[in-house]
This record gives sequence, structure tokens and C-alpha cells, in this order.
Amino acid sequence: MADLYSLVGPILRKLDAEQAHGLTIRALKSGLVPGRRAVSHASLEQTLWGLRFPNPVGLAAGFDKNAEVPDAMLGQGFGFVEIGSVTPRPQPGNPKPRMFRLTEDKAVINRMGFNNEGLEPVAARLSARPRVGIVGANLGKNKDTEDAASDYEKGAAKLAALCDYMVINVSSPNTPGLRSLQGRDQLEGLVGRTRAALDQASQGAKRPPLLLKIAPDLNDEDLTDIAAVAVAGALDGLIVSNTTIARPQTLQSPHAKETGGLSGAPLMAPSTAVLSRMYALTEGRLPLVGAGGIASAADAYAKIKAGASLVQVYSALVYQGTGLVEAINKGLVEMLARDGFKSIADAVGAAHRGK
Repeated sequence: MADLYSLVGPILRKLDAEQAHGLTIRALKSGLVPGRRAVSHASLEQTLWGLRFPNPVGLAAGFDKNAEVPDAMLGQGFGFVEIGSVTPRPQPGNPKPRMFRLTEDKAVINRMGFNNEGLEPVAARLSARPRVGIVGANLGKNKDTEDAASDYEKGAAKLAALCDYMVINVSSPNTPGLRSLQGRDQLEGLVGRTRAALDQASQGAKRPPLLLKIAPDLNDEDLTDIAAVAVAGALDGLIVSNTTIARPQTLQSPHAKETGGLSGAPLMAPSTAVLSRMYALTEGRLPLVGAGGIASAADAYAKIKAGASLVQVYSALVYQGTGLVEAINKGLVEMLARDGFKSIADAVGAAHRGK
């Protein structure tokens, strides 16, 4: 597969970014992309929320918005896959072009705007798949919905029985007003209503854990409020973080001034700083998922030591292909052994303990 991507990758990168993504999805659906043997090692395995993760490397939301290829991506060696963001009703998203490669910066800017087919086809696809491997669902709101919580309630009710975990996404910069929902008062109401809908839909069956995905651009007061909501028991975990609206002066690409969320290498340091702060604020009491800028095993290990139990990648796949998953997992096995950790769980938050 690594050899295949070395041939195909440069061709895909000559195409418009969204067009290349569409071709990739179609190739995965057709079975043209060969699978990869997942890295298997006892030190990589964890059980979180009652779910056994064979390795800590997951696919972030945004790649498979419509749940078209979750099993094909699990077949690329991921420990888990997150589909979405999915909104109750279909929506086209923002005008094109809306995705830009910042090749010089190993980054991506997108302003997709939650383009997706809506809950009905996503639910149909999830219900038709074998429940093998961990697949989470990332929920968003429709752009024109005034009662935001009602959209998350609908998503929770529809997908509760079809996914292994669920994510409330209020941190995309591409839906007007969405990030304001991260304030404490609004967040408590939204999370409470979503949790209630999830409980109702589960009806005695195992309820999927509920996570919240947050932005990297929040101030310390915002982070403190989110941590308080999280540890109060309404949330089971946090994903840190989504894309950033910041534009570091180090960016070299001519696309650097495009509006939207910036992801990739420039997001690594700021998102890890927020992750570390959230680990401290929550006192390690609930699992955190580290996302943003991971492009190597060293990056993933830094997230883990900062407080992440799991990590997610997406933008780096544009430049390295899915061979990155194997490279990260193999590297983690070596780094854990080097530092005397028997498992990922032993290394989580190690930077806070001076290790």
C-alpha cells in the first residue's frame, strides 16, 4: 500500500482537493484500495467505555461524512473510525472551492460547512454493516436550525443503536454561531438534552458513550467551564481539538489567507497545549482523544503523554497515505518500550508526572 500511495498520491494532489477526496472514497467503496494488516501488540490495546481498542490510532471525522467506507478504513489498520459530521437533514455545505491544501505547510484549510446526506442514508448504511470494529458517529446541526440542541437530540436518537460512541461537534468554524455553543450555560443545556435523548433511545441497552469535540481557540475560562460540565457526569470524554481559525505567521502557502479551519502540522502545538490543559482541568478523570497535527509516531506519543488515551489523524493522510497508521503504531510500540511503559494507559498524562 505504501508503494501504491507513492504512485497515486502525487496524482491525487494534482487534482482539486475535494475532487481527490471524492475519488478516494469511490476507490475505497469499490474495493480497489488493498487493505493493511493492523499492527498488533499488547502494549497498544486498551479498554475504554467498555470498548476494546486494538490500537489507539483513529480516523477523525470529516473523511467519511456519510458513513460510506467505515469498514474499508478499519481495514487500513485504524483502531477506530469516526463518521460524520452528520446533520439531521441533508445540506450542500458552503460554495466551492472550500478545501485547500497548504502543501508547503503540510496543512489543509477547509470551510466545508457540514456538507452531508443527512441522518437517513447514514443510518441505513450503519445498520447494514457488520458490527465489527469500533465506529463512532459525529453529530452536527443544520445551518438554519435555531434550536441547536434539537438537532443533536435527533442525531442521538437515530444513531444510538448503530454506533459505538457518539460525538457532539460544536467546534467547527464553518457553521455560523456553532462555536458559541461551547459557553457553559448553552453547553450544559445542549449536552443534557443530547444525553437524555441518548438514554431514551438506548432503552436499557448499552448506551454509547457521549463525547464533546472542542475548538483549540478557547480561552482558559472557556476550558474551565467545559471541564466542569465534563466532570459533572454528562460527558464521557472529550476530543481535543477541531480545526483552528488562527493563522500562524509561519505559514508559507498562497492559500494561507483562505477562510475556514486550519488543520495539519501547524495545529500540532496549539492543540496539544489545549489537550494538556484539559487533562489537568479534568484531573485525568475521563478519557481524552488527541487530534490535530499528528503526522508521526512522535506526534502521537506527545499527545498521549499530554493526556490523550486515543489519538485521531486526518490531514496528514493527504500527504502520507494510510501507511501512516502502521508507522505510528509501530513507533508507539518502540517508544513505550524505550520509556519503560507496559501499555498506552501507563503513558497517558506522563508529561504531567515529569516522565
